Amino acid sequence: MYLTTVLGNLLIILAASSDPRLHTPMYFFLCNLSLVDICFTSTTVPKMLVNIQTQRKAISYEGCITQIFFYILFISLDDFLLTVMAYDRFVAICHPLHYTVIMNPRVCGLLVLGCWVLTFLNSCIQVSVSLHLSFCTKVEIPHFFCELNQMIKLACSDTFLDNLVVYCSTLLLGGGPLLGILYSYSKIVSSIHGVASAQGRYKAFSTCASHLSVVSLFYVTTLVVYLSSAVSETAYTSAVASVLYTVVTPMLNPFIYSLRNKDIKRALRTFFCAGNCKKANCPSLKTFLG
Repeated sequence: MYLTTVLGNLLIILAASSDPRLHTPMYFFLCNLSLVDICFTSTTVPKMLVNIQTQRKAISYEGCITQIFFYILFISLDDFLLTVMAYDRFVAICHPLHYTVIMNPRVCGLLVLGCWVLTFLNSCIQVSVSLHLSFCTKVEIPHFFCELNQMIKLACSDTFLDNLVVYCSTLLLGGGPLLGILYSYSKIVSSIHGVASAQGRYKAFSTCASHLSVVSLFYVTTLVVYLSSAVSETAYTSAVASVLYTVVTPMLNPFIYSLRNKDIKRALRTFFCAGNCKKANCPSLKTFLG
């Protein structure tokens, strides 16, 4: 599953980068999302695989803090990039004549940079607050990776400030992007509803189908994790549910964006055909591709 996740997202990046026709804001954001998904799953899964192989589940304090930092960074980045992609679809459908002006390369770059800056600051704040926590002699985290909530529960010192920071961060950086996505899609649905022809409505909606599927998968799996941890008192149930959005969701994203996306399929076909043609010393790439 880990190899599928890495290879699938790398193929998305290679396809979008190699085909000039895909050098658009939508695929620029998709490449960033694929890169973040690779980093996100690489934060937890390799360590888990080592633990399974060696049957040794220890991690240093520094390693645990580092894992928490990057875990918060990349899951927040996933959320923010999905919001930016929803805004991109909103502009493309609701303001098509001004799309190239509004979503110019400079704006796209600033949007992605803003996502990185905000999530980096959020990770720094949450980790720096947790550094003052003190623990008893034996600490066993009932999870397959270092999760901040589990770490706070195991602390022997006062955790009021830590819980406050976590709740505020979840509310602002989790609820804010969700509201942005809901607002964008409410405007998109309203705009699509005003299209006269059924074919036009289908074409407009099809450009959002993949993104909407990924958003639904991301929030549904996250909701399942938090509901399972709230309903069940056993940490094992929460750990199993966490596999959904730490392993399964990043793995499924490339499939969602490629299976029904003709542009990605064409770019991948061209990429592999060009590679085969070079090996075979084809005289004419245009003739080979038809």
